[in-house]
Amino acid sequence: MNNKIQESLKNLRQYALNRNYEVSLFYHEEDSYLMRFANSAISLNTNEHLIRMEITAYSGTKRASFDLITNLDQVDEIKTAIDTAAEMVEHSQPLNYQPTIPVYKETFIDEAGYDPELATLSNEERLTFFNQTVQGLETDEIKLSGIFSNGTNIVAMINTRSEHLQLFKTSDAQVTMVLAHEGLKWEVSAEQSAQAKSKLDADKLHRELSFLVERYHVDRALQIELGRYDIVFGSSATADLVNMMNWIGFNGGSMKRGYSFVNEDKIGEKIFSTKFNLLDNPERLETFPFKRDYMGIPRSKLAIIQDGVFQGFLWSQDDADEFGAEPTGHTVSHKSLEIVPGEMSISSLEQLVKMPRDKDLLYIPFLHYMNVVNPSKGIITASSRFGALLLKADGSVETPYNVRLTQSLLDIFGDKVAWLSQETVPVNTSTSYGARNPTAIVVPIFMRVNDLEISHSNTSF
Repeated sequence: MNNKIQESLKNLRQYALNRNYEVSLFYHEEDSYLMRFANSAISLNTNEHLIRMEITAYSGTKRASFDLITNLDQVDEIKTAIDTAAEMVEHSQPLNYQPTIPVYKETFIDEAGYDPELATLSNEERLTFFNQTVQGLETDEIKLSGIFSNGTNIVAMINTRSEHLQLFKTSDAQVTMVLAHEGLKWEVSAEQSAQAKSKLDADKLHRELSFLVERYHVDRALQIELGRYDIVFGSSATADLVNMMNWIGFNGGSMKRGYSFVNEDKIGEKIFSTKFNLLDNPERLETFPFKRDYMGIPRSKLAIIQDGVFQGFLWSQDDADEFGAEPTGHTVSHKSLEIVPGEMSISSLEQLVKMPRDKDLLYIPFLHYMNVVNPSKGIITASSRFGALLLKADGSVETPYNVRLTQSLLDIFGDKVAWLSQETVPVNTSTSYGARNPTAIVVPIFMRVNDLEISHSNTSF
């Protein structure tokens, strides 16, 4: 199939050259499978195979794009789309900068992140995984919901400046399991991300859910008091916080547009905890990485925050063109973010609960409905929903109703960080909107941050 993609793109490029067009072609192909459960039954079982083509035409500082869902056999349709983009660009408004068109010096094909066994999982295998995960946990009152999504993602690009192209192929899976009590209204959840079939682990999810279900059955539920707490974030919560920082923190374009809590004066300054180290690391296959960006720039491990010191902004080519910056190899659909692990030897929730403590700890595994309150100060707000625990100083455990955290990311990842766990895990942060774009962030399983304020506490689940 890859040979057909390459041949088709080269033929389309030649068509554009023959008509004296300046164009780039961006090819996206996805093979997606989704099994969804609701009320302990399959509510949706579907798959789709889609090919998208984005044609971008250039004329001086003018640029125009035309997108279509198509098929490689529909050559005339794609050629018509190329003609349309070329016509559109003549009527488009000039940019106030000169956009860069890459010149690929060699063809680059990367399939290291593709596992055919994961990409082609059967319905039976997905259903078996669900059943193994929740075996013995469902009752007349406790119902299962969740998703198992997996598939293949291919992106390829070529333009009229060079005969060479780039192609990236990955496989991915995202699993979310939720057990909800119909009467008491509590919910517990567990998630898993996988780049290869061997990384799927139903037994691990079963242990997580079993432990949480027992806690919510046995321990007292309560509304906790407002105030400041030492909080242990689970991996999913930490990943969502980093994902927000990716948007309003170290993105160069966001900074120039006034939508960042960091400015250029902060480069080289310690603004986070010395325990906090953040990388963009395309060597981690779990993040579905791009080894080169769409401009052909080779990508390697890059420190963003080192021992709390901000190292610099990440720049896509287009933002760099607009603001006169140097691109950093980040013209990609997603980055490969990784938090360097810490020194705390805790790898499971059971260990965390049993750990001796001299004060109460609030455990928040997930953050929901996260949004920006003030981007210039890094203030975000989010609520807990699934599986929070209040670990009392006396060794007992209580199950708190949902709480809301409204805090600056500068505080959450600042000097209030007490420790990070030694073990890390990839957390899938993909969304189901638009073209398939598998994304994951590697984070410590737990991160403890002291003295954070709970701004709201619900009176029920």
